[in-house]
Amino acid sequence: MAADRVRGLCANCAQDEICNLPRPEGGVWHCSDYEQKPGTKTRVVTEGLKKSVYAGVLEQFNKAADIMNLEPNVREILANTMNEITVHFPVVMDNGRIKIFTGYRVQHNDILGPFKGGLRFHPGVDVDEVRSLAAWMSWKSAIVDIPFGGAKGGIKFDPSKHSIGELQRITRRFTYSLGNTIGPEYDIPAPDVNTNSQIMAWILDTYLSTMPAHERNRCIHVVTGKPIESGGSLGRDKATGQGVVYLIEEWAKDRRFDLDGATYIVQGFGNVGSWASRLLKSHGARLTAVEDVSGAIINTRGIDPDNLLEYVNSNHEVIAGYPKAKPLGHKAFLKTEADIFIPAALENQITAETAPWLKVMLVAEGANGPTNPDGDRILEEKGIDMLPDILCNAGGVIVSYFEWLQNKRSEFWELEEVDSKLHKKMVSAYRKVRDTAKQFSVDWRTAAYIVALSRLETAYMRRGIFP
Repeated sequence: MAADRVRGLCANCAQDEICNLPRPEGGVWHCSDYEQKPGTKTRVVTEGLKKSVYAGVLEQFNKAADIMNLEPNVREILANTMNEITVHFPVVMDNGRIKIFTGYRVQHNDILGPFKGGLRFHPGVDVDEVRSLAAWMSWKSAIVDIPFGGAKGGIKFDPSKHSIGELQRITRRFTYSLGNTIGPEYDIPAPDVNTNSQIMAWILDTYLSTMPAHERNRCIHVVTGKPIESGGSLGRDKATGQGVVYLIEEWAKDRRFDLDGATYIVQGFGNVGSWASRLLKSHGARLTAVEDVSGAIINTRGIDPDNLLEYVNSNHEVIAGYPKAKPLGHKAFLKTEADIFIPAALENQITAETAPWLKVMLVAEGANGPTNPDGDRILEEKGIDMLPDILCNAGGVIVSYFEWLQNKRSEFWELEEVDSKLHKKMVSAYRKVRDTAKQFSVDWRTAAYIVALSRLETAYMRRGIFP
């Protein structure tokens, strides 16, 4: 082995083979040789590893950290997760047989407050994905200046293949298996992909059933995104989509662009995509194409998002077969000319392969991680504006914070108050990122990271590290 190389165990090796930042003595490695050149900055090594969502997170993190000269010790802390919980739990199926499920809860950072992040049910869930989502939650909370850290959770299964009874038992047993790794002042789950207020109600009830009777009413805020009758907040259901539209409004003002008559396409027609579509409609914008798991549809004269939602709700939650639009292939969907593209589905949708196809002015990321670093570079070269996920879809966690506050204070806010406070938070964050992009002459995603990392860096430098 060469003298300038080190060999050893991965700094934080997990089953998906993702490496984190180096230890102070010089070495991130993945059970293999790693060359550390004298005088180089501490970096995460992703070369040679399988392409993953988390590798993209670390690449974006490193880029911003280099530009802002993030303090090295803080840099190492923030590139690592604090806790990663994997649980394997049995559930009785409707036929009486036992099936084992695997669930995850990754807690990235809590320097600003309790861990906070959603819970998703999806067959593609793995620790790499959940780790990435947890890190994004840390950045998101910091950008919008709320006292939360970052976490995320998920169960690896397809909920569409299970009955309501099985979904309830899976949810409750997962909650029980997590035990005290969640809590109203420690880690607060919320809805995400394929989860909703009903799932949150089951989590709430299961968690409260494990508490002493005299403690239960003080723990209602263990989850957010609950039904209104169970302590939820008005405006939470539409919050992420509403936040996306608030930022599109600000972008349009800065660009002197009239949304009345503008065209937009949406990928994903779940909570975020459907709400953003309906709210943009009120500005006079025209939805021309939509894509979801069942395929894509197009109508250049316009698709009524309210009518499409009615159809989806009666058609197994998919857009396939919608009679007022024509079917469209995936590539053709991404090549559809429009003013605005709202990706509101899953990660890694805009890549080196797909980014060249886009013919839009703005990408407003309603989903988490829809654009990977290669896609980012191509969009920037094409001159396409970007409202990055950790800024653009922060409306959900903001109103989750409002719900958490209302529960703690035994208050119930009117919708107008929720919307007003959300608008103020989103616009303030937008302006911080916009000004940071100008200050450092960087793209908006990098600027968003710099805003987040600066706040986290300040917190660590003021508090120090124990002991």
